[in-house]
Amino acid sequence: MTDETVDTEETPKKASKLPLIIGLVLALAGGGGGFYAVYSGMILGSDSAPTEEESVETHEAEPLPDITYVGLDPFVVSLTSGGSSEYLRFRAQLEVPSAHKEEVERVLPRVVDVLNGYLRALSPADIESPDALVKLRSQMLRRVQIVTGQERVSDLLVMEFVLN
Repeated sequence: MTDETVDTEETPKKASKLPLIIGLVLALAGGGGGFYAVYSGMILGSDSAPTEEESVETHEAEPLPDITYVGLDPFVVSLTSGGSSEYLRFRAQLEVPSAHKEEVERVLPRVVDVLNGYLRALSPADIESPDALVKLRSQMLRRVQIVTGQERVSDLLVMEFVLN
């Protein structure tokens, strides 16, 4: 190589890391400032945040609805599928507005008859699935509401549901 070629070749200059460091510091400062603004309530917060004592004093519990429960006597239903028999022990309570308690108690034998007929038609496979109780409960509630009237029974609570 000649001297001319060596002189014309220059080594590239390294880029300065100063802009990268300044950008990083500004990003951290902005993030910290944003966090503080949201955390202190300056941004996305209410105008006056209640203190813990104020929130306890102003929060009053709503009164419970005027309901009562009508219990169904436990009964056992035989489930048959392909020759083998299994038994389902079932017990429930009906959630009833207090004004309709006597009316629901008068038709209780009809309610038990409807539930007994529905549960007897089920197979063990219908009962053993993980989400079966939710589906069965909604189906039973609908049948009970048909017998008693929509406004008389608001919910059916399953107290015992055992497959033997």
